[in-house]
Amino acid sequence: MTARALRVGERAVLVELDDGPETEAFHAELLRRRAAGTLPAVREIVPAARTVLLDGVGDPDRLAAEVTGWEVRPLPARVGGAIAIPVRYDGPDLAEVAGLWGVSVEAAVRIHTTTEFRVAFCGFAPGFGYLTGLDERYGVPRRATPRTAVPAGAVALAGPYTGVYPRSSPGGWQLIGTTDVVLWDTGREPAALLTPGTRVRFTAEASATAGRAAGGAR
Repeated sequence: MTARALRVGERAVLVELDDGPETEAFHAELLRRRAAGTLPAVREIVPAARTVLLDGVGDPDRLAAEVTGWEVRPLPARVGGAIAIPVRYDGPDLAEVAGLWGVSVEAAVRIHTTTEFRVAFCGFAPGFGYLTGLDERYGVPRRATPRTAVPAGAVALAGPYTGVYPRSSPGGWQLIGTTDVVLWDTGREPAALLTPGTRVRFTAEASATAGRAAGGAR
C-alpha cells in the first residue's frame, strides 16, 4: 500500500491512497486501531473515494509520518454482521442493467442479492452511502440524461458503486429497485443508517416481480 500524508490546516491530515480498495483497507485499519486504543488522538475520520481525512489531530506531523509506514492488510472478503435491506427489484433500468451484464433480469437480481457490500464512503446527500462489492465486470455507466427526480428509497448503480437514495432528488444512476428502509432519520442516533465500513446485503422481497421491471419505462 502506498499512502501519502498531507497536512491540512492546523489539526488535520489528508491521507491519499492509490485506489478504492486501498482506501477502504486503510479506513478499516484506522477503525481497528481506534477500537484497540492504539490510534493517536483523532476527533473525526472521513473517508472518500481515494482519500481519508483525519481531523482534530493532536500531533499532525507525527501522525502523518506514522501512517505512511503502516502495514495495512487487504479487507477480508466477508466479515459478517451485515445490515439486510429488503428491495423490490422493480426499477425502470433493471432490464437495461441486466443487458449490460449479459444476463437475464432474474440473474441480475441474483448477482445483486448474493453480493456482500461495504459502505466505502458517504456523500452527495445526507445518508447516501457509496457501496462497493460488485465484481468490476458489473460496473455500469451513469445515464446519459439524468432524471430530474429520483424517488426516496431507489436502489441504484453507477460505475463500481451501489447506492440508495435517502430522499427524492435529481440523479443519473441506473435504478434497479426500491426499498422502504429509512436511510436518514434525524430522530435516530446515528441519523444515517449506512456509515463508512458498514456491511450491507440486499434481499429480494417476495412480492417483487422481475417481469414488471423488464417492461418498465426508461
